[in-house]
Amino acid sequence: MTDAVRSACLELLEGRATRIEGHGPVGGGCINSCARIDTDCGSWFVKWNDAALCPGMLESEAKGLAMLRDAGAVQVPKVVGHALADGHTLLLMEWLEPGRRGADFFLRFGAGLAQLHSHSDATFGLDHDNYIGSLPQCNRRHPTWTAFFTEERLDPQLRMAVDDGALGRETVRHFERLYARLEEIFPTEPPALLHGDLWIGNYLTGPDGHAAIVDPAVYFGHREMDLAMTRLFGGFDAAFYIGYHDIHPLEPGFEARVDICNLYPLLVHVNLFGGGYAGQVREVLMRF
Repeated sequence: MTDAVRSACLELLEGRATRIEGHGPVGGGCINSCARIDTDCGSWFVKWNDAALCPGMLESEAKGLAMLRDAGAVQVPKVVGHALADGHTLLLMEWLEPGRRGADFFLRFGAGLAQLHSHSDATFGLDHDNYIGSLPQCNRRHPTWTAFFTEERLDPQLRMAVDDGALGRETVRHFERLYARLEEIFPTEPPALLHGDLWIGNYLTGPDGHAAIVDPAVYFGHREMDLAMTRLFGGFDAAFYIGYHDIHPLEPGFEARVDICNLYPLLVHVNLFGGGYAGQVREVLMRF
């Protein structure tokens, strides 16, 4: 941690902290540097990066965290603020001391996500763009889910993968055929406030033993996107889905739509990591 980042943290904590007594790295992230800092007014979490690498990323993350926290459905760390410091951008938020996971952890987590999804908006999208991982995520508003999903989620990632040589023209043709069927595949539902990047690495156990969500890629979208992504890499107990269903049951046919929803995060992984993700994308398309 540079002196400039340390000083910026103290400036954001002005009126509360006067000195940093210690700090240590926090693992789990592959994009930003992360640390816990201990001050004379308690502990805090800070992440920082080269300001030119992903312009506006941490500022948009702060907005997303605030939106999720204001919804009051699932625990979210409180943002202290964000700042620029000697070529770095940083985000400072409260430190959630890990607690012991309660027996009803996943049941409550699923119910909380269902409550989050009850927050809606007039259109699909958001009033600002943000990031998914280190990739820009455009949230231009659309009146229908299929238009938003096609034009702001699938197609930009597909074009990037094709330009980089990770996917070929035949895959583009498969996607174009899928686009024509999306209206019949997805049930019509109102836009739901989504975490947007809900995988096992983006939740933790808070001090009260309940789930807390971090690192969002927020937008108003089809709620099945969050549910499907929890299935992509595992890490969510069966009780999570019971808790969700008790509050906000899914429309029939969700199991058949999971892979379609997950084409977006799979394309993101193609563009970030390559490897076998391109094959997974092609396998999903061949089934539809």
